[in-house]
Amino acid sequence: MPEVDPASPVPPSDKATQSGSTDEGFSPKFTIVTVTYNAEHTLERTLKSISGQSYPNIEHIIVDGLSSDATLTLIQEYVEDNSVCTHPHEISLIREPDKGLYDAMNKAIDNAGGDYLVFLNSGDKFHSPDTIEAVVRDAAPIYGHNNDPNRWPAVLYGETDLVDNDGHFLRHRRLQSPEKLHWHKFIDGMLVCHQSFYVRTDLARKHHYDLHYRFSADYDWAIRIMKDADAGALALHNTRLILTDYLSEGMTTRNHRRSLLERLRIMCRHYGCLAALRQHLWFVLRLSILR
Repeated sequence: MPEVDPASPVPPSDKATQSGSTDEGFSPKFTIVTVTYNAEHTLERTLKSISGQSYPNIEHIIVDGLSSDATLTLIQEYVEDNSVCTHPHEISLIREPDKGLYDAMNKAIDNAGGDYLVFLNSGDKFHSPDTIEAVVRDAAPIYGHNNDPNRWPAVLYGETDLVDNDGHFLRHRRLQSPEKLHWHKFIDGMLVCHQSFYVRTDLARKHHYDLHYRFSADYDWAIRIMKDADAGALALHNTRLILTDYLSEGMTTRNHRRSLLERLRIMCRHYGCLAALRQHLWFVLRLSILR
């Protein structure tokens, strides 16, 4: 079993409130998940981005695979700073060996206490200090008035900017989020960045990441989440906001060829092999044109 450390020293009376119905409607709680392993060079800006969020109803789960560098020191400093910041939030730390990124993410899913999951790994950051608040502000007039969390969207999604190792803006993500999202549209690729794809926790617990996929399990996971949403007539809500500044040199980017082969297998699984092969050839052609 993972070691779960309720790392935040903030007393319960000062922590973010639990989600629930209020006079102003349902106020969702967001669980932000950060997976780390020897991340001393990129983690600090991620932690600052989370601690700077204006939305008060946040918990943060950090899953660390027993880092041997200064990662733990950065986390400890973050916990101390959290206790005196404007909007302190709950922090939990899971430290133990794992079977890779997606195994660590599954542990976070099992331990999440929020209504929505947000995956923001080392080097990534929220686009602005009010990102989560803006997402809720956008969705609440449509879904929040009925005080029923089961009526809220299966997914809240938006756009992504790419940043370099120093956190500087590079460009907007080439794949743009569709105005109306449906699982069929992911045959064109992962149109919404994983970090800008906020999933209801109750659905995520039904669909853990498939560890047979080493590089593209998030692609398969997102499709399965959307299929479940479609079956349950749950909305996929487009916030039309830039949600994430994404570090471009992630694991999938570094292993692009193997990731593409995995995606072909995933596409065959969900869309049929003929359609998958046809679309995959287009991916390869598009990449060669972009280069």
